[in-house]
Amino acid sequence: MSGDLRHGGLPGGADTAGTQPGPEPRPVGTPKSVGIVWGLLILNTLGSAGAKTIIPLPRSLIQIVTMGALVAAFTLALALNLRLRLRASAFVLLLTLLLVPSVISSLQLESGFGALFRCARLTLFVGTLWLLSRWWDGSLTFVRHHIRMYFAVLGSVAAGAVISPGAAMPELYGGRLVGALWPLTPPQIGQYAAVIIGLTVLLVLGRRTDRAGAAVVIVPSLILLALTHTRTATLGLLIGLVLAISSLILTSAAARRFFIWAVLCTAVAAVGFTSALQAWFLRGQSQEYLTSLTGRAKVWDALLAAPRTTEKKLFGVGLGDKSFGGLPIDNSWLAIYHEQGLTGVALVTAIIIVLGGVALLRPPSLPRACAIFLISYCAIASYTEAGLGDASPYLLHLALAASLLAAPAAAIPLTTPAVPQRRIPRWAQDRR
Repeated sequence: MSGDLRHGGLPGGADTAGTQPGPEPRPVGTPKSVGIVWGLLILNTLGSAGAKTIIPLPRSLIQIVTMGALVAAFTLALALNLRLRLRASAFVLLLTLLLVPSVISSLQLESGFGALFRCARLTLFVGTLWLLSRWWDGSLTFVRHHIRMYFAVLGSVAAGAVISPGAAMPELYGGRLVGALWPLTPPQIGQYAAVIIGLTVLLVLGRRTDRAGAAVVIVPSLILLALTHTRTATLGLLIGLVLAISSLILTSAAARRFFIWAVLCTAVAAVGFTSALQAWFLRGQSQEYLTSLTGRAKVWDALLAAPRTTEKKLFGVGLGDKSFGGLPIDNSWLAIYHEQGLTGVALVTAIIIVLGGVALLRPPSLPRACAIFLISYCAIASYTEAGLGDASPYLLHLALAASLLAAPAAAIPLTTPAVPQRRIPRWAQDRR
């Protein structure tokens, strides 16, 4: 399996029949270390709060690891791009502008000194994306890095479930799957599984990996997604794939066949497994509790009803832990409004609109389909998950979409080539 990953493919072995295209060549001048930087960014966004692990890990230790990963990512990216060759990116520019309301509000210290720490973290995060933008060229390079790293994270979740099923599915979370080796919540695991499932399906449709290798990723991820009982991730996966595959239907026969089979299988499942699907979707909750979005609506109403000065409405109260009154906000837009104000909401809205607009203007292609899936997933998840306004997996998904939508550019070598010396004729050498 490791051999396939090193050569740019997914697990599953070589294509001995010769029916699949070879691995996509790595862009000229793109160091393999770029994948390490991307993996460190993913490690930084795993978070430090979650379920109890088999071996208790102090939160301070986890924060040191995650923050150390971000510092290492920035340092390595800077070492790889010492000449600061950056690509113009509306996405990263808008993220940079998002730092302005974040810093203005955090300086008030209403959210404590932790707000300034989170501002520094967001600054390093955005700075690392600027350094990586030099290699954003519309290829699938970063998609493969994304799948590999999150598949490794899901591997740790599966290992925890095997070692200690009780710790991996505790009663505290209603028997839903959590991270027993690293503190991950069910929504986090569901998000990671849904994203790599969607991207891998699109790679199969684009003939960029073989089916056996894709199955190694998709099947275990589907099992973990089902065990998390995460409705948001499931809906985001389904709707995102529908939109992404729809963008390929006119140009890909494989996409048309997959779409038809998916519709038929969905219809059969809806008829034959209605009660089982309904039980999975409700998770033992009442219809009334589900209508209130598992209690989220009460927090949202209280947040919107809280009195705010004009300054707080514009810039928020500073970067915090995405909670209000001690309860999680679980909505990206309200979390941004609370912490970065209407200015932050406007900037994040612009990010989604710009990425979505560019995706619609691009001609049909596999990178465009992957970008549409990621943008759609983040937009859907933003309703019940927070993270679009701070360093988070959702911003990494959008950064990946931005790299896929970047126009291909001529590769610039990392080192200046030596100037060839002019050859001196032999007769001139004799005279000298």
